[in-house]
Formats: sequence, structure tokens, C-alpha cells
Amino acid sequence: MSNQPVRVLFVCLGNICRSPTAHGVFEQMVRERGLHERIEIDSCGTGDWHIGHPADRRAAAAAARRGYDLSHLRARQVIPADFDAFDYVLAMDAQNLADLEAMRPAHFDGVLSLFLDFAQQVAEREVPDPYYGGEDGFDHVLDLVENASAGLLREILGADTAR
Repeated sequence: MSNQPVRVLFVCLGNICRSPTAHGVFEQMVRERGLHERIEIDSCGTGDWHIGHPADRRAAAAAARRGYDLSHLRARQVIPADFDAFDYVLAMDAQNLADLEAMRPAHFDGVLSLFLDFAQQVAEREVPDPYYGGEDGFDHVLDLVENASAGLLREILGADTAR
């Protein structure tokens, strides 16, 4: 990999369910492969309702059952400067992607896409918001996030070796 870290930002609506789950899963995957000094990870929301709050207790509990720790994460709102700071800005759903595209500066040359674009063999294109559903929705989010995280890591490692 190059000397410059690759920076990844996961984005959902409130930054308490889907994007912190992606943050925690991808962070652990990166750490387990010894790449934590080469890949930097953050998450945020397009909305401002939960700024400073920890991950939703149900998201944190579902993640913990699979060995992921979300306790250190706090919600923040996306800002225009994020486009200067991150190489990958990955939205959990089409509405978040549209909101990000509306604020995307013309000079941004990174990847702005749906996170599930990196998943393999899934019919879904969006990570569904589990906030108003049952506990099984959080497990489904984890399934999708684990799949897409593996694909994203392959993409980053492949793109870096191609440089």
C-alpha cells in the first residue's frame, strides 16, 4: 500500500445504527489484518438529531454478539470538508447518497457510492434502516455490512496495488 492512508467514511441518516455498525465491522476487519495504520475509518449521518450520542443500544448489542465493539463511537453530522478528507464516502441508502451528491464538491475525485456496491451476491442495493423494526433487522444489517466490508477491503487492497 502507498504511504498515504486510505480514508473511508460510512454515512447513514442519524449515525446511530447502520453507519456505526459498518464503522465497527470494517474497523475490526482492518485491525485483524494489521492494516489499521493504513486505512482510517469514520462514520457520520446526514441528519443532526443524534450528534454526540452513542450507537443505538440494539445496534451495539447485535454487534457485540458478533464480537464487534461500537462503544467508542459517537454520532456526528457529515460536513462539506469530509469530501476533502475521505477517499471513499459510502452511503447506506439511496436517499443518503442523493443528499451526499447534492453537497459533493466538483473537485472530489474519490468514490461516492452505495456501500452495498461492494457486496457480493446480495439482491439488495441499500442497507435497510433497522431503527423502527425488530431485533432481527439489526442482524440483517450486520450480514450485509460484513459482506460489503469484505468486498470494500478487497477493492481497497486491489486499487492500492494497481497504483
